[in-house]
Amino acid sequence: MERQPALVYDPVFLEHATGGHPESSERLQAILRLLQERGEYSRLRQLTPRAATLEELMAVHGTDHILRVERVAACGGGWLDGDTVVSPGSYRAAVVAAGAGITGVHAVLGGQAASALCLVRPPGHHARPGRGMGFCLFNNVAIAARYAQARHGLKRILIVDFDAHHGNGTQEAFYRDPGVLYFSTHQFPYYPGTGDADEIGEGEGEGLTINMPFGAGASEDEVLEVYRGALVTAARRFKPQLILVSAGYDAHWADPLTSLGMSVAGFGQLVAILRSLAVELCGGRIVLTLEGGYNLEALSYGVLATLHSLCGAESWEDPLGPEPRRAWGHVHGGSGDAGERWM
Repeated sequence: MERQPALVYDPVFLEHATGGHPESSERLQAILRLLQERGEYSRLRQLTPRAATLEELMAVHGTDHILRVERVAACGGGWLDGDTVVSPGSYRAAVVAAGAGITGVHAVLGGQAASALCLVRPPGHHARPGRGMGFCLFNNVAIAARYAQARHGLKRILIVDFDAHHGNGTQEAFYRDPGVLYFSTHQFPYYPGTGDADEIGEGEGEGLTINMPFGAGASEDEVLEVYRGALVTAARRFKPQLILVSAGYDAHWADPLTSLGMSVAGFGQLVAILRSLAVELCGGRIVLTLEGGYNLEALSYGVLATLHSLCGAESWEDPLGPEPRRAWGHVHGGSGDAGERWM
């Protein structure tokens, strides 16, 4: 096993209080509890994130959206849409979540860490330049990418998104940007309704958005084949200087909101592919930021497998095992709204 990656975390993320919402503070608590039980937490290099500045938020988001989130939080909380809740502590949590990716990028590019995993909430990849949606307030990974471009002068950044929901906000932010290759695997058609294979970018960014949509019931082997083939080919052609990852664990077969077939060991294999590409192409520089994942056991063990893969592991603890055989005719899927399964 190689030296441990940096873990970027702050207890402020627990102050994004969402009640009975599936994106709750229990997600991070479950992850931290497992890391502590396994003795991983004390071995990791722990980094405390700083808050993103207004200028850094504005590199992705309009001021109207930023001020709306701040105002709703200051007024006691509310809803941005039917899925996306804001509590009194949400603005501060979201600003620090955006800063966590920046902290991880700064550490990795500066040589203070070989890699970094940002355990944040609220998640970010659905947040569009002008609005929050899909449980997301600010787009954490997009803000980190803009920081890497502006402050470190990077010309080629690969963003990989393995959340089961398409990262429409991230895609929108870089759809015309020749400096960012966005690669996503996700369930389709499904919330948020974007991510078809014909969405490939526009203008100077044409060809630099790669969507790999899967229907409900897609197997782990199908998903991993795309990473071993299409992603590796595209990444080698693009030659990124940094890899950023929207790490969502809701593609697990036991997740209550989605219908894909990944396992914990499958996430370990997927991250091992990403790490190998980072070592080959950009000096191992890779930063992952937490997105979705709503089965607490699958989520926490998925994060543990991710950390082990970042250290070079080739086997992973997987208490849930591979996807059991089941009939897909009655399993949720299609183009439903993210909130239909819990509201």
